[in-house]
Amino acid sequence: TSGSTGTPKGVMVSHGNLLHNLSVIYKCFEHTNNSIFVSWLPHYHDMGLIGGILQPIYGGFPAILMAPVAFIQKPIRWLMTISRYKATTSGAPNFAYDLCVNKIKPEKLASLDLSSWEISFNGGEPVRAQTLERFAQTFASCGFRKQAFYPCYGMAENTLFTSGGLKAEPPIIRFVKETELSQNRVVLLDELSVDSQAIVSCGRNWSSQKIIIVNPDSLTKCGDGEVGEIWVSGKSVAQGYWQKPEQTQQTFNASLSGTKEEPFLRSGDLGFLLSDELFITGRIKDLIIIRGQNHYPQDIELTVQKSNPALRPNFGAALSVEIKGEEKLVIVQEVERTYLRNLDVQKVVGDITQAVTVEHGLQVYATVLVKTGSIPKTSSGKIQRYACRTAFLNGSLTVVE
Repeated sequence: TSGSTGTPKGVMVSHGNLLHNLSVIYKCFEHTNNSIFVSWLPHYHDMGLIGGILQPIYGGFPAILMAPVAFIQKPIRWLMTISRYKATTSGAPNFAYDLCVNKIKPEKLASLDLSSWEISFNGGEPVRAQTLERFAQTFASCGFRKQAFYPCYGMAENTLFTSGGLKAEPPIIRFVKETELSQNRVVLLDELSVDSQAIVSCGRNWSSQKIIIVNPDSLTKCGDGEVGEIWVSGKSVAQGYWQKPEQTQQTFNASLSGTKEEPFLRSGDLGFLLSDELFITGRIKDLIIIRGQNHYPQDIELTVQKSNPALRPNFGAALSVEIKGEEKLVIVQEVERTYLRNLDVQKVVGDITQAVTVEHGLQVYATVLVKTGSIPKTSSGKIQRYACRTAFLNGSLTVVE
C-alpha cells in the first residue's frame, strides 16, 4: 500500500489474483495486440507494476516505460512520448493532469499529437471534474478527446483495478448538494450552483466482483445514494497483509451485521452507488468532523490552494486536531519556491482564512506555511495527512511562518 493514512503495508497477491485482475483491465480498456502503453508510474506500486508492466505482458502489446522523475521534472515529456509512439493507453493520478496544464507552455502544444490516445485513465486519488475539463480544453488542439478520459478506482488490496466505466462513454459527472453530502446524504442537482459539488463517477462493477456500500458503524448495507464505506468481494481480492494477521482479519474478512455472506474487503474509502455507478467521496481516516459536520479534507485543500497564487497546488493538507476537547481545523500548505523570498505571510494566511470560512463555514485554528518540497508524501505522491498531523503536533514541520 502507498501508506497515505499510515505506515505502508505489504499486500500478499497471488498469481490467481493477478490473472483475474489483468483479465478485467484488458476487457475494460478494450485492449488488443495493437494497443500501445506509455507509463512513467513507479514500478514499486500497483498502478505502475500491474498496470504499466504486467498488463502489456498479459495482452502481448508494447509498453514504453519512463522514469517517474523524468515526468515530474518536465511534464511535457509524458505527452511527447505518447505523441512519438502513438500510444493508445496511458494514465496517472489526478495531480499529473493538473501538472501538465500548469507547467506546459502554450507554444509547446503545436509539437504534440495526442489523437492516438484512446484510454486516458485517472485513478489513485480523487478525480476532479475541473481537472478533466481544464486538461481536455488545453490539449484539444493537440487532438486530445475528452471521451478518452477513463476515471477508475483501485487499491493494492484488490490487486489493482476495482471499478471503471465503458471505453466509448465520456466521464459521468453528477452535481450533488454539498451541505447534504456532509451528512452522508446524496441530493442531486441539475447543474453547478452555490451549494453544489461536481463529483465524477469511477465506473461500475465488472466480472463476478461485488461492490457494496456499508455503514461503517452499524455494518448494515446502505441504500442507493447513501454514503458509506466501500466493500468489495471477488477473485481480485488479495490474500491479506504480510505478517499482519490482526489487520488482515479486520480488513479482509468483514461481513455484514447478522449475515454469513462471503467475506468482504473493507476499503477504508467512503462513497456511494447511484444507478450502479460508484462515486468516491473520501477516506474514513481523513474525514474531518467539526461540530457534527463532516468535511472532506481534499475539498478544503482545493479551496486553500485557489485562495492565493503563492500556494503550491496539490501540496497541502487539511487536518483536525483536538484542542481542549474540541476538534479544530489546521491547514499545512507548501509555498511555491518563487514566492519564498518576498512572501507576504499575513496576506496569504488572511486569504486562506477567508476562503475557508466563505466556502466551508469553518474557522481555521492554525495555518502553517511550509517550504517547497517539505510536506510528507507517499512514494506514489499522495499527501500523508496523518504524518502531517503528527509533525504539526510535535513541531517538526519545515516552517516558513
